[in-house]
Parts: sequence; C-alpha cells; structure tokens
Amino acid sequence: MITRRAATAGLATALVSLSRRGVAQPSQTTVTLAARPSQRRLRPDAAKESDLWAFNGDLSPVVRARHGTELGITLQNETPKPLSLHFHGVRGPNAMDGVGGLTQPPVPPGGRFEYRFTPPDAGTFLIRPCVLGGSAEPLERGLSGLLVIEEQAPPQVDQDLALLVDDWSLNEDGSLAPFDQASQENPAGRLGNWLSINGKATPHRIEAPQGTRLRLRLANACNARSMRLRFDQLRPYVIAIDGQPTDTFEPLKGSLPFAPGTRYDVLVDLPSEAGARGALTAVIGDGIALVEFVTTGETRSALPAIAPPPPNKKLPDAIKLQSATRKDVLIKSSQPGWTVNGASGDAAGAPLIKVKRGSPVVLALTNQSPVAQPMHLHGHVFRLLHPLDDGWEPYFLDTVQVPENRTIRIAFVADNPGKWLLASTVMERFDAGLWTWIEVI
Repeated sequence: MITRRAATAGLATALVSLSRRGVAQPSQTTVTLAARPSQRRLRPDAAKESDLWAFNGDLSPVVRARHGTELGITLQNETPKPLSLHFHGVRGPNAMDGVGGLTQPPVPPGGRFEYRFTPPDAGTFLIRPCVLGGSAEPLERGLSGLLVIEEQAPPQVDQDLALLVDDWSLNEDGSLAPFDQASQENPAGRLGNWLSINGKATPHRIEAPQGTRLRLRLANACNARSMRLRFDQLRPYVIAIDGQPTDTFEPLKGSLPFAPGTRYDVLVDLPSEAGARGALTAVIGDGIALVEFVTTGETRSALPAIAPPPPNKKLPDAIKLQSATRKDVLIKSSQPGWTVNGASGDAAGAPLIKVKRGSPVVLALTNQSPVAQPMHLHGHVFRLLHPLDDGWEPYFLDTVQVPENRTIRIAFVADNPGKWLLASTVMERFDAGLWTWIEVI
C-alpha cells in the first residue's frame, strides 16, 4: 500500500485513469480525496469564475475498484468548514459511514481521516458530504463524486460510462450564488439554474460505432432537483437501481424518475445506422439534453442479447412482514426547521427504533409537508411495499421519494449493526433537522 500525501494522491489519479481504460485493479485501492477551494467557469459564457470546492481539483471524480477490493479513502480537508464523507448506498461498517456528529467526529479544517472498508456489494454509489447541521454548502460548492465497485464478471459492454448529474445556483455573471440565510431557510432547498454532467456543460457528446453497447451509470447529485430522465431515439434497459441488480426491464415510456441520491445502471445499444442520433434528456420545462449520442461510420459486430444480471445473494429473498417491527415516521415542516415525529434530528436523543440484528422492519413514511421528500436510509437497502402491504416491488432501494401528503411503506432486514440515519437528501432540510436514526444491536 502506498501512503502519504503526494504518492497517495498520485496513485488516486492513476487508479481513476487506469480503471477507465479497463486495466485490472489491485487487491487494495488507496486514494486521497483532498477537498480544497477551486475557481473555474462553470458556464462556458460566464463572465466570472465560481468559487467552488473540489476533490483533488476535479469536479465529479470517479473512484473505481473491483468488487472484493479493500478501499482506503483518505479525506484531506483543506476547506474552511468541518467535513466528513458518506458513501451513499454502501452497506459498509458503521464506523465508516461518514456521518460527522453521529458515527465519527467531523474532520476539522486542515485535518485528515481515512475510511477503510471492503464494500460488500458491487454497484454505483455516491460520495457526498455528511455533517450534522453542515452539509449543504460543501455539497453545493461541488464536493460530490461517484464510487464505482465493478462486478467480478460484469455484463459485456463496449464502454462503461459514469454520468453524474448536478445543478448549480449561478448569478447572471456565472459566479456562484451566495449562501445567505434566505437560501438556507428555503423550504424547497437550494435549486440550481444550470445543469452539468460530470461538472461540465451539457449536452455531453458521446460518439461511438453503430451497434455499440454502453453501460450508463446515472446518478443524481443535485441538492434538491428532482426530475425525470427520458431516453430519446434509444432503447434503454435498466439492470440496477441504487446500486443493486434488478431484473432487466425497459422503463415505461422510456423515462425514469430521478430524485436526489438516486442511481440507475442502464444498458443501451446504439442504432445500427451511421450518423444516427439519440439523447438522454432531463424532463424540465421543454427538456434539457444532458447527453447526445452519435454513431460513427464504423460498425461493431453484434453482441449477445441483453440478459438480467445475477441477483445479489447477500440480500434476503423475502422479508417476514408478519413479524416486523413497525414504526410510523411523520415528516413535517415547522419554523425554523423540520421534524420527524415532532422532533428535529438529535444524535444524543433516543433512536427512532432499536432492534436486534436480523430483525425485519417496516417504516410508514408520511409526508405532511408541501414538497416531495427524497429520503435515504444508511447502511441498508429496502423494498418498497405495495399500498395494501401484501407484497413489494421487484427491486431494492436505498433512496425513495415520498410525495407530498402521501404515505409510503418500506421494509428491510436490519442486518447491519450500528447507528444509521434515515435522512432527507435535500441538504438544507437535512441541516435543519430532517433526519432521525435507528439502532441495530
């Protein structure tokens, strides 16, 4: 293992670069993510640069490792605010969950912390700041990325592309809008007015031979922007949701709901004609093209038919709902913050529930606020129950959108010991108390 400063940072860059070219990974992956101020023009026509924070000077970095690899990810905090990193969707050890103020002390300015764990699942996961009461500004200045844990036997594709969708709140001159009290208290959260793919202007252009098979790892790193993704002139097949494999399916009308924190793995075969075009579009207003696909004059030989990936055998085939611990979770907005069951999040208070390891749990999430609520459960994945509580959807999630004035129920097996957040993925709401926690003993 290479450690220490420049050598480690250099290895981090090399690993990301090599993995994108398909070079085999070592049994250990050690990287440093140095969070530091960075100035750049986000919008190509901007008159001014934006004061951002970035990992190793890059927006939307991708850290890749093969499933079974031990990860050592060192956060080096060169920002003026305390930080910690949450690996959104990873069912890892509680001490490595990265919740500053609950599972670890926040990393102070000038400090370092090493996260060391072996992800139990292959999949596509987010890297996001997570400090109780202090996550919004770090996220909205640019501190987000992707953690890709590649399968030992991945599906056959020509290109594996990680695409991180984000939005930015910019002034007319292209500089970043200020983080004033009014924006922090906005019930909807800070909505951006400019979309990016991997930190760059849209549409991102992909040229490839006709018949090319692409794996698109799509992740919503926006703070509060929910949207739908639409595939134009393309036939998508979803193979994983929130990092977990699912029976392959074509989305209804070629579109997918896309709340903050949500991820999809999608296979797409490009058309067999030269010069054919397709697009991935954000359904916002008249539509915003995020990615453009163009086929070249080359021809790729035919690939096998798309098949479902193998299921994750570490997840339960069934959840015993009849013996589940059940709890109502009531979400409300109240000045000056948010509450869950009448109280704002409190790490020193009692947990929402306390259960023994292996216990089935059902949570009824009721949203009595005027806005939809994307909620993320740490350390676990869950099933979305049918309205009559007589079955569940055929996929696992770790993030779910609860519509306003609606109740949805989720079920999971509490198989990961520790203290785990159930929290809003809209960071102003999270900072203002829209979270609770469960304890598994």
